[in-house]
Amino acid sequence: MRKKLWMSALLFLGITLAGCSDDSAGGDSGSDGDVEQELTYATTSDVVGLSPIDTNDSVSAAMIEQVYETLFTRNAETMEVEPLLAESYETPDDTTWIIKLKEDITFQDGTPFNAEAVKYTFEEFVSEERAAPRASLLEPIESIEVEDEHTVVINTEEPYGALLAALSHTNASIVSPEADQNQDINEEPVGTGPFVFENWTQGEEVSLLRNEDYWQEPAQLERVTMKVVPEYSTAVSMLETGEVQFIDAVPTEHLSRVESIENIEIQKQEGTPVYSVGFNFDKEPYNELEFRKAVSHAINREAYVGQLNGLGIENESIIGPQVFGYSEDAADAGYSFDPEEAEKIIEENGYGDEEITLLTANREAYTRMAEVVQAQLTEVGLEVSIESMEWGTFLDTTPTGEFDMTFTSWSNSTADGSELVYPNLHSDNIDSSNWVRYDNSEFDQLVEESRTKVDQDVRQEKLQEANLIAVEDAAWVPMHHGVVTAAYDESVQGLQLDPTGQWLLYNVHRE
Repeated sequence: MRKKLWMSALLFLGITLAGCSDDSAGGDSGSDGDVEQELTYATTSDVVGLSPIDTNDSVSAAMIEQVYETLFTRNAETMEVEPLLAESYETPDDTTWIIKLKEDITFQDGTPFNAEAVKYTFEEFVSEERAAPRASLLEPIESIEVEDEHTVVINTEEPYGALLAALSHTNASIVSPEADQNQDINEEPVGTGPFVFENWTQGEEVSLLRNEDYWQEPAQLERVTMKVVPEYSTAVSMLETGEVQFIDAVPTEHLSRVESIENIEIQKQEGTPVYSVGFNFDKEPYNELEFRKAVSHAINREAYVGQLNGLGIENESIIGPQVFGYSEDAADAGYSFDPEEAEKIIEENGYGDEEITLLTANREAYTRMAEVVQAQLTEVGLEVSIESMEWGTFLDTTPTGEFDMTFTSWSNSTADGSELVYPNLHSDNIDSSNWVRYDNSEFDQLVEESRTKVDQDVRQEKLQEANLIAVEDAAWVPMHHGVVTAAYDESVQGLQLDPTGQWLLYNVHRE
């Protein structure tokens, strides 16, 4: 009964689509032998790395998800939680999880997938020495025991209401212990997934091959190539000419052009990502609420979202409408556009006396936000410049606090509010994923309770309270909540875009 209750409760959680547990998937169904079963995907940024333990960005995750697998996943059609590498689980009490693993699965290096591999992966994931950027996902785990070769027991310090969501996150994918100990899996990944690593030419491309020994039916695609194309307009041209067959995260300024291309399909749906302005809470005046209020009042989010051509949703809540923990009470709980009030606050506090630097990544969504914010802050009397960095450098710089203001995005890969606000705004994660260095004890307590409660109604209540505090504190100033997109050649069949913006190529073929 306990297992059924847990499974029912977890229907409320968004869990990253990291695999498919349908044994009938893959294989030859629906594929056309006359069409070359290769797919080329274009992205404007290179992967940071290919290890699920050592990375924390969406570009890397897109490739990691093809090579690695998690213990649990979500069925995109039914939204039910399903085992993937796990066979089943039971919870004899609120802090003990006994997970049975599927048998006869091997990693791509030929070593066995077993309980020891799970134990190794998760212990590496939470070790201080490894310093995994998403270690907070599994932080509540107290110990991991190997009961037998295919049974692992996870003990948590307290009840952890989002554990299965965490175990389904891309970053909790199971790695080959042999490979991790003897090579750099950030450059040569080894998982159990449907594709195997072939090559990474940094700054140019990542190539994967079909895993012929995959434990389910082999994938239909024989080769997958991720090409790094720094200019999105170039990627669109390559889609138009057929040089690439798939792009995602279509920027607003390219949407109409993509829609006009013959033989191109587009998927769009309201998603879980959130894009925000962030402040360095370790520096003055950014740690002053009056300054953050002035900035928020200066930003015309309605006009900004109006420029996104339907690819953004205006909402002042940090936890978005598609994320567990959202409440409509937070939709307008922030500091709405009021330039006169912004000017008044700036003049009264002398905020216009020093130059402000906006740190941004050289990605189009970030650049657009930076340019809009710079222009609007300048209009109310602030002196603002922009510093742009390559994506990998930006990810290295922001956790160190070497900025005044910056821009954040979070895909919400679990669609669970706890796994949005805890890594990004809880004080435990200052110097890692809490880039803005926000520290509020009342907020922290509510977030902790949202993670340690099992009752989903209680979790929802705690998240709503924590969210309102963060919104009223302007911990982040949301610019917009995302609409996820993908554009692909009509020959590409079976592609499913998750509300988090993620996708898996196992079920894809070309015809």
